[in-house]
Amino acid sequence: MKILRNFMILITVALAASLLAVLFTSSDALSDETITIRFGHGAAETNERHLAVMHFKELVEKRSHGKIQVLVYPNEQLGSEAEMIESVTFNDLQMVAASAFSQYDPRISVFELPYLFDSYKQAWNVLDGKAGQEVAKPFLKHNLRILAYFENGFRQVTSNVPVKTPDDLKGIKIRTPENPMSISTFKAFGSNPTPMAFGELYMALQQGTVDAQENPVANIYASKFQEVQKYLNMTNHQYMPLPVAISEDFWETLTPKQQKIIETSAKESAQFHRDLIKANEQKMIKDLKASGMQVVEEDKEAFRQKAEPVYETYKAKFGEKFMNDILDAVDKERQNN
Repeated sequence: MKILRNFMILITVALAASLLAVLFTSSDALSDETITIRFGHGAAETNERHLAVMHFKELVEKRSHGKIQVLVYPNEQLGSEAEMIESVTFNDLQMVAASAFSQYDPRISVFELPYLFDSYKQAWNVLDGKAGQEVAKPFLKHNLRILAYFENGFRQVTSNVPVKTPDDLKGIKIRTPENPMSISTFKAFGSNPTPMAFGELYMALQQGTVDAQENPVANIYASKFQEVQKYLNMTNHQYMPLPVAISEDFWETLTPKQQKIIETSAKESAQFHRDLIKANEQKMIKDLKASGMQVVEEDKEAFRQKAEPVYETYKAKFGEKFMNDILDAVDKERQNN
């Protein structure tokens, strides 16, 4: 009986070892699978945004030893910014860098209040701090995890007439992004805001469908708007961050190590994008002038005064406490600098 008992113990141990080997082999096999991230954005391939997304691709693929592959789709190849964000909510697209998040929670556009920020550094510190994290939280219920804030820069107006005061924008048909804050801002300036997809903008300017447009210098330069617009008006009317989001459903399929690689790479690529935009902006303005575009410095105080009703409108929409928390965070950064 003792021999039989020992034999049964050996069989049991052998079976357990075999089962563990199968489990570990299966786990290893799963970890060896290649994951593909489809990442869409709306900028041209010559734009710094595309360079930043390609930097993200490089970091992720290197850090994952090729186990996470990033396929990049620039220039609105997968639809408008609003359509790409919607695709991420459905998990049809894994990642997006876009501006049109306000359709899911309009409070994210608080960072786009006219003349909210005085400098890039001030904006970055607010976005990377508690305020940026709190604004990002509500998007999780829409299957959108905001990983980082890329750079969309301070926005300027291009036109075929010089713009020095808000009166110069009166009645002008100007293309804006598809978000309510931009529309409210230009209504306050007295112009006629006309939302349309960025990919349609060059032709709309060329054909006179719209008279003017507003974008950061990097977008103006990359899209060659100097070919269809005479004046670069340095309004600095809004700072606009560019949220980078990943599908939460997709995120939850990743291991903690994979999540860390993607999140760390997104944050580093965000700063890469910011530094690139800031470093190149003056050179791009110089090149635009050399191409025949005239640069106009406007009366910022006149624009600030015209923009004041926008703050009151959004206090009513977003809630006074929410707005005051953001304004306090901005004021704190302003005092620190």
